[in-house]
Amino acid sequence: MYHAIEDAPSDWSPYYETSTSPAVFARHMQYLSENGYSTITLGQAITALGKPWGEKRPVVLTFDDGCRSVFTTACPILQSYGFTGTVFLISRLTGDSPAQFRGTDCLTWREAREMHKLGMSIESHTATHPVLATMTRRAIDEELGSSKLEIEDRLGAPVTSFSYPFAFPEVDSSLVSFLAGTLERYGYRNGVSTMIGTAGPADPTYFLPRIPTNKSDDPSFFKAKLEGAYDWLRYPQYAYKRFKRQLNGIRGGAVRPQALEEL
Repeated sequence: MYHAIEDAPSDWSPYYETSTSPAVFARHMQYLSENGYSTITLGQAITALGKPWGEKRPVVLTFDDGCRSVFTTACPILQSYGFTGTVFLISRLTGDSPAQFRGTDCLTWREAREMHKLGMSIESHTATHPVLATMTRRAIDEELGSSKLEIEDRLGAPVTSFSYPFAFPEVDSSLVSFLAGTLERYGYRNGVSTMIGTAGPADPTYFLPRIPTNKSDDPSFFKAKLEGAYDWLRYPQYAYKRFKRQLNGIRGGAVRPQALEEL
């Protein structure tokens, strides 16, 4: 899971950092190339999960937010290694001229079309990048449906993958069920979330986990993440979200205080 590929100052801790410098990204791609990794699409990944690939080591490279630096910086590096990736656009921030999202330029439709011609998958990251968990079901439906239709209309190609913005609320079973049903109804076939970890056959097709990557990942840390050494964080991540949800319920009078003792 990449975002912007640029040199950007940040006060974030490495855990929350999203930007990756071009030099670090190039080293990541070099490592993948030298160690037998090959890039595949999310659709291919669904088929590949849990099955032997021989000597091949498949990986899906994803880029959230539709940052322009993916076109200007990441694409040439990917092409030099024969790699491709999946770019998740915020459809209403993709225009005829670059808009900005959190201080970073977004792709234009011309650039998105050019990347698609180069073999990159262009998919949906909602229309406006809202916190879906705080929205009505009708508003969520609009975000998922309108973004897909806009991208398909602009690119003339089907949109089959979705990336959930912000922290994925996997502890909210009702919302997860609604999202899965809505994604399926609109014709999405798969998706990714912000749940941490390498993907396996037991993971939900519409909310696959990913390995977050950023400029703090030196070659040894990047290698460890690829080999599953970062996956353990998925469990405290889930526990924290569950605790936070139950605590909020207590404050709202919806959950018994004893519920915290059941964690």
